Amino acid sequence: MSVSAVRIPPSREVRPALADWIQHQRWFASSSKHPVLSRVGMWSLVDHRHQVGLETHLILDESAATPVLYQVPLSFRSSTLLGGDRALIERASIDGKPVFIYDGPHDPAYTRALLGLMLDDEAERSDAFHDASAEGHHALTSSDIRVTDSHVLRGEQSNTSIIYDLVHPNGKPAQPVICKVFRALSNGPNPDVVVQSALSDAGSRLIPRAVGNVTGTWRDPREASGRASGHLAFAQEFIPEVEDAWRVALRSADAGESFAAPARALGEATAQVHAELARLFPVHGTTAAEKAAIMASMRERAAQAVAEVPSLAAESEAVEQVFRLAEETPWPDCQRIHGDYHLGQVLAVPGRGWVLLDFEGEPMRPLLERSEPDVTLRDVAGMLRSFDYVAGTYAQSPHAAAVSEWAHVARDAFLDGYIARSGLDLRAQRALLDAFELDKALYEVSYEARNRPDWVSIPANAIRYLARRDRSRVDA
Repeated sequence: MSVSAVRIPPSREVRPALADWIQHQRWFASSSKHPVLSRVGMWSLVDHRHQVGLETHLILDESAATPVLYQVPLSFRSSTLLGGDRALIERASIDGKPVFIYDGPHDPAYTRALLGLMLDDEAERSDAFHDASAEGHHALTSSDIRVTDSHVLRGEQSNTSIIYDLVHPNGKPAQPVICKVFRALSNGPNPDVVVQSALSDAGSRLIPRAVGNVTGTWRDPREASGRASGHLAFAQEFIPEVEDAWRVALRSADAGESFAAPARALGEATAQVHAELARLFPVHGTTAAEKAAIMASMRERAAQAVAEVPSLAAESEAVEQVFRLAEETPWPDCQRIHGDYHLGQVLAVPGRGWVLLDFEGEPMRPLLERSEPDVTLRDVAGMLRSFDYVAGTYAQSPHAAAVSEWAHVARDAFLDGYIARSGLDLRAQRALLDAFELDKALYEVSYEARNRPDWVSIPANAIRYLARRDRSRVDA
């Protein structure tokens, strides 16, 4: 089906207004003042009203040492979009006629078409470039729903999420949906889509239900074959009017309320998800090569952390001792895990308990690495660090000591819950768990130094403590 709406003539060059707009988006990772941008592909969506041109441009930035390919959905209108001033990228002119170019996720024509692609697999391949295509996949038993409204979720950095309000044919409200549009594209399946879809299909109540996803293929100069494929977008159940565990924990700490019971329940939920993943994906004994690769990664993070925060050089010998102890201890199996686990990745849902989100893994790690089986202790360590962040948030407050004790109790309760549900004695693996927690703190130092310098002291203090702690104790 062709779209009779006006379009910008095809070109490999990125229009100056679009290039300038891209540089100011939170998902644009380059710090270069003069990024080298080129359009390497494009695919189109169908607007059934034949009024809006809908194109997704794949734009390569070659200014960084490792080039990054971005997905940039655009809508082209012959008149202004009501309420779309903040999403306007450019007012252009083609053949003397005005064309208004918008950021696609803010345009209801694009959002309807994107969800339609997932539920009905309705897409249109570009006549201009035959080097990119997309197809939809749905997990709903029925696609007979209608979009009444949509809006972009604010605050995200690496992706763009669209919230949909839906109704059934009889007019009754349907469960809202959130669709994540992946901005930076890599070759290979996205672990967030793969893991959550598998858990959803298996009936897990500890994650949002999957709705559908979009996969694509495209020309990719970064690949030896010149081609790449992967996930472009992922939609799942949206649970409105709930808080994440980070906000719940902050309020608890501020009020001086014990978080022991919620933390224990969170430990149980974490262990249950790990058990479900172990049933759904392959599990194997950690090989010597995998162990060596993980330890090499830890040492690389340590070196990077010292480069970012030179004062940590004084802890280098003690950090290395933690790593050596970890190498000498028995390791558990490798399996699929969350990969970037913290309080902000969990929702507190009334009547349902804790619900885990975002299985995409650490954004600073390569996609293929994030898809590999790993040790579940990495997730446990991530949550322990998150409790420590709550305490660090109140480090300068009059009740800092009380919040520090709050965090200690919460950490201990989380481990108790995990041990009770899994049957694994995590405290007997203290040396290895310490190494993973230290590794996470080293990652945090680098992240905070680059993005939130005022927060560097939280992971830096944790590194000093973990590197020199008394390991004869068995508490958290």
